[in-house]
Amino acid sequence: MDEIDVPPFFICPISLEFMKDPVTISTGITYDRESNERWLFSGKNTTCPVTKQVIADSELTPNHTLRRLIQSWCLLNASHGIQRIPTPKPPITKPQIIKLHHDATNSPPQQIKCLKRLRSIASHNLTNKRCMESLGVAEFLASIVSNNDSTAAEESLSNEFGSIRPVNEALSILYTLLLSEAGLKDLMGKNGDFVVSLTRVMHVGNYESRVFALLLLKSMLEIADPMRLVSLRPELFVELVRVLRDQISQQASKATLQLLVHICPRGRIKIKAAEAGVVPILIDLLLDSSNKRACEMILTVLDAVCRCAEGRSELLRHGVGLAIVSKKILRVSLVASERAVRILLSISKFCATDNVLQEMLQLGVVAKLCLVLQLDCGFKTKERARELLKLHARVWKNSPCIPTNLSFYPA
Repeated sequence: MDEIDVPPFFICPISLEFMKDPVTISTGITYDRESNERWLFSGKNTTCPVTKQVIADSELTPNHTLRRLIQSWCLLNASHGIQRIPTPKPPITKPQIIKLHHDATNSPPQQIKCLKRLRSIASHNLTNKRCMESLGVAEFLASIVSNNDSTAAEESLSNEFGSIRPVNEALSILYTLLLSEAGLKDLMGKNGDFVVSLTRVMHVGNYESRVFALLLLKSMLEIADPMRLVSLRPELFVELVRVLRDQISQQASKATLQLLVHICPRGRIKIKAAEAGVVPILIDLLLDSSNKRACEMILTVLDAVCRCAEGRSELLRHGVGLAIVSKKILRVSLVASERAVRILLSISKFCATDNVLQEMLQLGVVAKLCLVLQLDCGFKTKERARELLKLHARVWKNSPCIPTNLSFYPA
């Protein structure tokens, strides 16, 4: 295809790719539908790439004339291996969505049938997703989750309609919709009631519903304002810890760690996480994990939680807490080393009993910190290691692992 002259108006101005489904926007410029949707919805752009005018209406009008020209050109060049682009399926219309929305409020069998149809529509393209969001489908789906989040209701519907569960379907569609930031904030509500419903689903739901609830929670809490995060209930952290303990999927574990990385540094959240039992679970995960990114996230969460007394206490209570944190220094990445040294610095500042200091010496923690000073592992990491060693120089100065040329130790 590289050797064939392609008419310039067959190429999408955004992606410079061959148009498959040309559509015209309000500024009169034609783009490929998929590229245009990525530009408008995923990239959060509001201007026309060619004219730089603000796109007042995101309605996309199919350019049937240009599509037929492209299809004809493909047929003429079939001998060169060019395949004819199929006629695209038209996007869903607002009246169709409204009808499905209305029908889904009828009997349970009709509701499940409509939910399956909505899921199919949402998976087709971004235009359908935005149309569904603008017509209040997300709020309707959230109401299904909130009104049927008990085990009894789920089991009753499951027995009557086989493996299809309305809550599973509703959660699946909500996640597939890829709601905008405004849509996620509306979904969360002023009082965070939907967060409570999702937490309950994580407690009583099956594997699928727990994963979808978790992914939705992550999307909502990542854009929530700080005051909303501070008011999160302890029950949520219990369920997040349970997801990590159960290891229901790599996707779920990764999403949970990402969420904890985002929220744990804020206010008293670290205390709620510690009281929910996150520290021993993270240490156990750190023991088994060899994945660089996973280790970095675990150490980042541990660093945040160890900023509170409850977190530090849990780390010291674990039999290998200090040892595994120290072991990850200089073995994973510069980020992991920095987080691990920060954790040890928090321990040494606030929990430096004689037993703890001797344990750090016996486990080789002190030796590892001395090694940090001699290797290239980042200025801040070295400074923290030096500060930590200075704090307890008199206790550790006679240890054979301490280099004699470290000038900050007393003679």
